[in-house]
Formats: sequence, C-alpha cells, structure tokens
Amino acid sequence: MTETATAGLPALALDFNGSSSEEKALFDSTLRFSILVLPGFSQLSLSSFVEPFYQANCSVGERLFDWRVIGMSSPVVSSSGIAIAPDIDINSYKNGDDDSLMVIIGGERIEEQKSPLISALLRMKSRRKLPICALGTAAWLLADAGILHSAMRCTIHWSKLAAFAEKFPELVTEDCLFVQDGSVTTCAGGFAAFDLAAEMIHLRRGENFARQICAQLSADRFRTGSHCQSVPLGLRATGAVEKLIRVIKLMEKHVEDPLPLKKIAQIVSLSRRQIERLFIKHMKTTPMNYYAQVRLKKARQLLETTDMSVIEVAVACGYVSSSHFSKAFKDHFGMLPSHTRPWVSAVVNCSNAA
Repeated sequence: MTETATAGLPALALDFNGSSSEEKALFDSTLRFSILVLPGFSQLSLSSFVEPFYQANCSVGERLFDWRVIGMSSPVVSSSGIAIAPDIDINSYKNGDDDSLMVIIGGERIEEQKSPLISALLRMKSRRKLPICALGTAAWLLADAGILHSAMRCTIHWSKLAAFAEKFPELVTEDCLFVQDGSVTTCAGGFAAFDLAAEMIHLRRGENFARQICAQLSADRFRTGSHCQSVPLGLRATGAVEKLIRVIKLMEKHVEDPLPLKKIAQIVSLSRRQIERLFIKHMKTTPMNYYAQVRLKKARQLLETTDMSVIEVAVACGYVSSSHFSKAFKDHFGMLPSHTRPWVSAVVNCSNAA
C-alpha cells in the first residue's frame, strides 16, 4: 500500500511545502501505526513517540495519525511498573491483513525476548516491504530475525551499543538518535523517540507545523537523527569545539585497537599539545585517561549485558592480558571484572550476608 510504505520515514529530501497537490493529498491521509510493546518496555519511549502525534491531531481537529497498541499478553507491565491494557493481542493481530507501520518497543532484557512469533511477524512485514520501526532495545530483535543484515545502518539504546556491535558485527551500528536504512528505522528510544516522531511530522506536514507541535509540548526544538547519544555532558554544557568531539568519537570507535595519540592528532589535524589542552579545559582530565575510561566503560557494558568471558572482554577493549585488564578495571570501578555481572554480584551479596 503506497500510503504506508512511503510513510515509515520518507526520503529526507521531501519538501512538503513544495509538493504537488497529489503528493499533499497522500500526506494528508491518515498514517497508521501498530505499536508492539514487550514486557518491561520503556513507558518513556511509548509516551515520547505517541504524544507528538496526539498533539498534531488535536491541532488540526482530525486524525492525521492513528495507532493501536499490541501486546503479547494483557496487561503489559513497563520497566517502571506501569501496566497498560493493549488494544489487541499479538495472536489476533498477526492473523489480520494489516499494512500499517510496525513499531516495536523493547524491554530491558531484550536478548531474552526473542520468540518465533515475533520473528515471524517481523519477517512477514519485511517481505511485504512495509516499514518497521524499532525503539529502544528492539533493534536486537530485528537483527535476530534477519531484518537487519548485510552492513545495514542501525542504532540501539546506548546501554546495548557495545553488546549489540559484538553480537552483530556485520551491521553498521551507529551511536545516534535514529537512523533509517531502507524500510527499517531504528531509534535509541527514550527522548529520542520524541525527536523521531517530530521528524516524521516534519516530513509529512512541514517544518513549521512540527515546530508548533514541539512548542505545545514545551520543547524548543527537535534533534536530527545524527545527534550522538553519548556525547559527554561536559561537552554539551560548554559547547566544546567540534574537533574535540571528533577525537572522542575516534576513541569510541577504536576500543579494540586503541589509536596512539599521535595518530589521533594526525587524523583531526591538531597537535598533541592542542588535544591535551582541550581535554584539560573541557573534560578535566588527560586524553589518555579519558581514552582508558572509554575502554573500561565499554568493558563494563559487555560484562553486564553479555556472557563473554573476562579475557574475551579484555581483548575486545584493547587489553593484551586479563591481569592488566582486571587491575585497571578494579582501580576504576572498585571491583573485579568477575564481580560485575549481576548474577555474580547477587551471589557475593548473599555470601556476605551469610
């Protein structure tokens, strides 16, 4: 169906104000979403995504956007403990002839939420070339189902970035708010879901209308998909120079094979001394100390979200020996890597209590 297939996240070059009358008629039609919420889903992601569309409908007095919520069961409990009653269960939904935009919102332990039913539903949508949008951690299920494949660009919530990139190395995993590749859009979730919704409103109704909706929701702007999830707070607060952000992104990209500072300086066309001054001024630490923090942060994410061994994590984070890694990790976090995994911590706590 043309209406929905072009509306997932349309070509970014679309100019609503310059569209023909036929194109405007298409974009004036109702865009329908089917939103699958999984157990432990982010209530923030759901509300951030839906609320801009609700406000858009209210502004014009008609249904520009329509949606229904699908659940594996009823009620579905969010990560914050709020329970919602879905409009339809997944078994009833999958048997219907529906060509709406499929939105899926993942839970905290997304790796355990893979199911043949969800995979079959996603593959059916993909075969029909219908748009699919994954919010928060849900990109994991798209990759598991083979919807994301062969160097496709995608993103996922920052807490899963490291584990996702290790699990699916064939994909181009980007640290950004949202990204579209073909008919598949992936989004970091949380407040980034608001930015995605605002962008979709922008593409269908024009930038001025999208900004009006943002203003109604007390948002002064909406961010583009290319914004990073993990730019350090210090840089946001101080408006640090673009080259410092480039240095940090290089460090985050080269964790397994750390770059010497001299090489980084060559890439960004700065001297070592200039980089050192930027880090001292804006990050209150040296470049190499910050680089070590980047590697250790990724190590902790891998330990907490994968079953990789300590030595595998050490290698993935650029350490040549597990002993060197363990010492650096304990110096930084105050505990051994082996005590970082949630189930190990629980055992240690129980032992201490006994």
